[in-house]
Amino acid sequence: MALALVARDARPPLVRPRWEHFTHGTEIGVRGIGPTRECAFEQAAIALAAIAVDPAAVRPRRVVVIGCAEPEDRMLLVSWLGAVAFEMAVRRMVFVRFALRIDGCAIAARAWGEEVDSLRHGPAGRPRGAVFDAACVGQGADGTWRAQCVVDA
Repeated sequence: MALALVARDARPPLVRPRWEHFTHGTEIGVRGIGPTRECAFEQAAIALAAIAVDPAAVRPRRVVVIGCAEPEDRMLLVSWLGAVAFEMAVRRMVFVRFALRIDGCAIAARAWGEEVDSLRHGPAGRPRGAVFDAACVGQGADGTWRAQCVVDA
């Protein structure tokens, strides 16, 4: 009986990872939400990629390694999303999935996606990076992590 109580209490938080866009004046923002800081950063990157193309249309055919480092979370988020936007532009790719690890003040990540196909993806937008407007990274009282900022699109 005690074992069942421990197992029930040891469940992970009931936070479903998700992303969303928000408006900030005339600009667009991206927000990632998840049970961990890493998950929130991954979801924010999906939101960034979704500015270019619908993630449902992207196949995870190629993997790209992405990394960055900054001394604090807000700067790390902006640098991370800037690195993702850079890889999208240089490689002419769109991404659908990310896996990252934050170690101290550095991110080591992999991104899965494919080259832009105008027939399947339509005209792809091009987010140029992220800016500090409305940038914040934090954990709410419910344990949910949020990572958000405005995008230069």
